[in-house]
Amino acid sequence: MNSRRDFLKTSILGAGAMALAPSFNQLFAAQNSAGFPKRFIFIRKSSGISPTETALLNFSAKEKALDDSKQPFEVALDKYELPKWLRGLDAHKEHMTILQGLSAKMSENVHYSFSSVMGCFKSNRNTLSAIKRTTIDFELAKLFPSPFGHVELSFADGRTGIVSGYSAPGPQTRNYCYADPDTARTELFKSVLNPEAVNSDNDMLSFLQGKEGMKISGIKGHEVKRQEAQIESIDAIRERNKKLISISGSLAKFIPQLDPVHANGGMDASTPEKQAAMTDVLIAAMKAGLTNVVTYTIDDLGTPITGLPGNETDRVGIHPLGHDEAFGGVPAWMTREQIRISHMTQVNTIVEKLKATPEGKGTMFDNTMVMYFPENGETHHGIGTESPFVILSGRNCNLDIAGRYIRLPFLGNEGHKTLGNWYTTLLNAHGNPMEHYGDLDLEMARKKLPQTGAIKQFMA
Repeated sequence: MNSRRDFLKTSILGAGAMALAPSFNQLFAAQNSAGFPKRFIFIRKSSGISPTETALLNFSAKEKALDDSKQPFEVALDKYELPKWLRGLDAHKEHMTILQGLSAKMSENVHYSFSSVMGCFKSNRNTLSAIKRTTIDFELAKLFPSPFGHVELSFADGRTGIVSGYSAPGPQTRNYCYADPDTARTELFKSVLNPEAVNSDNDMLSFLQGKEGMKISGIKGHEVKRQEAQIESIDAIRERNKKLISISGSLAKFIPQLDPVHANGGMDASTPEKQAAMTDVLIAAMKAGLTNVVTYTIDDLGTPITGLPGNETDRVGIHPLGHDEAFGGVPAWMTREQIRISHMTQVNTIVEKLKATPEGKGTMFDNTMVMYFPENGETHHGIGTESPFVILSGRNCNLDIAGRYIRLPFLGNEGHKTLGNWYTTLLNAHGNPMEHYGDLDLEMARKKLPQTGAIKQFMA
């Protein structure tokens, strides 16, 4: 930074672009009554996931007819063959749920959902004013507080450094995220890697808290109130920094080691290399107790894909793939499948490493839920009628869903469930008794179909 003015223009506190307060209000709070927090990992992918791509391969004729006609049913996964792209998770079938039939009409679809898929509202092409509420990941982070609260990671558009994210700590506020593995590692473990920088941060926070910081930021009108709210969080951030420095010795053993190719944004690293490094940072942050909730945008339509098996020498564009453009002579459907396979490699790594980490009488995975889902619905140009989820959940997660393929009633039918119902279920099962999370579906409202509340059959 060249000056304090530059800092205000570019920092996460500048111009009211992103808010921090909600994730730092309950620093180092007590764990839940079981002694260990629940953990949630949201993995967002672009360009849709087709329900047919997620169907099991050896359904009986009756089951296939039900699935094709989108009628509700469920089967145990251990008796069925997973589709090719999910076979990397074969060893974890007892913890897996393939959830079909959720709709996301209240979210923005087509190419991008931006913040809306995490908050169940229309995002109006990512305008700040359209963010109606705290997104689901931040709501869960409130229930299981940690030093960093919620952490957001992203490979969207091939960005690097600290950039604006898609999650939201409150209405009309946008989170920040770490856009490359080296930045994520450096910032999350700064108290060990660079404690002098933490002290410098505290000096800058003191400056921001004063009238001079407010005066030179150049904001006016309603933005003043937003920045005032952000500045109220500064004491909490400073307290977090102080405590992180005090425990830096115990954090040191969790610091992930990254290959030199990831230095300075890792512009020369292949996509699989970047994904593997970001996964290592994610796992390290959770094992160190720095966060219990992570949202990971593993790609979007602008993410350049390099080094992909089958397309090693290509720079693959996800958007043209969605329009069936082939790269390197490989059919588009095959490359899209390989992208999903690479994503499942990361999911498998997360599950395996958390299963290998003791916690109480079990492992860290026992208290963890990993959710992989399309940010924009069922196709490249999603319309939100279906949003398939692949879920890996440990034995202590408060839901009765593991080990099953579950198809819910289709949109417009009695018993249909929306993305809002699913998020309400997560919140109700883990300590927030709210009646309903998110906006309602207009089509269901016209038909006077019930659509509020948790999915009761999932509640343990």
